[in-house]
Amino acid sequence: MKEILVVAGPTAVGKTEYALKLAQRLDGEIVSCDSMQLYKYMDIGSAKPTKEERALVKHYLVDEIDPREPFSAAEYQKRAKAAIAEIHDKGKLPIISGGTGLYLNSLLYEMDFSAPPRRDGYREKLEQLAHEQGKEAVYRLLAEKDPDAAARIHPNNTKKIIRALEAVETTGQGIPAFTQVRTPVSGYKPCLLGLTRDRQELYDRINARVEILMKQGLLEEVKGLLGMGLSEDDISMKGIGYKELIYHLHGKYDLDTAVKKIQQNTRNYAKRQLTWFRRYDKIKWFELSMYESSEKALKDMILWVDKNK
Repeated sequence: MKEILVVAGPTAVGKTEYALKLAQRLDGEIVSCDSMQLYKYMDIGSAKPTKEERALVKHYLVDEIDPREPFSAAEYQKRAKAAIAEIHDKGKLPIISGGTGLYLNSLLYEMDFSAPPRRDGYREKLEQLAHEQGKEAVYRLLAEKDPDAAARIHPNNTKKIIRALEAVETTGQGIPAFTQVRTPVSGYKPCLLGLTRDRQELYDRINARVEILMKQGLLEEVKGLLGMGLSEDDISMKGIGYKELIYHLHGKYDLDTAVKKIQQNTRNYAKRQLTWFRRYDKIKWFELSMYESSEKALKDMILWVDKNK
């Protein structure tokens, strides 16, 4: 099995900084595991690595996808595995860095993204139901047949709702939650580092970063994306920072309120990320607030990686 190093943790904890340093010390290249950084034109709100950082270490799946195009976890899995193979072919260490749990799961566990077997006419029947009675009708049907799936799927995601209904109809059982998929992949030997901080320190970092992003021109970035024809209906524009500013531009609330909502939603997202990553039983956590310097934390990470190769 081939080694991969994972640097996971909540937003604003310092993943980009440490992944970059680890890549430089361990002769690695970085595969982003962030659902927003992969989009072109969305530079500020996604807190992408800078051009200078990307010049120091090669990054994959950053700045590659047009935000007007659909993108899925299945596509991420395909592209990320190709990047990992390319890095291995160079004799370097792939470093998976990011906070999107579903994307990381797609690399660590055996996940089947293929569509369920089709039952002739059933998808068309569901599509007709959605057209005639609205997407709410197919969502209610899913809630009856597979309440667990309905709890996980957004009511507006009609395509995924129909896929889940097809699974129930053709197999007699629903699609398992991705958090329940626990069969490790056979091709990789993962070494997992989890980065965390004192909660208040993390929240302060989140609040400060949002203010920095606003000063860097996040509002202007959102205006530019809307000018390209994107809207709140696009998946790419549902990211934190983008959706709140769209609502501001539509007059739903003032700018100060929008910024506060970005901060609050980011803090809540960080909580969910920590809950997700703590499910990984083999992850080694590093409490960065306990270190007197980032260099000391880095040395401990490298020591742990060396021991667990």
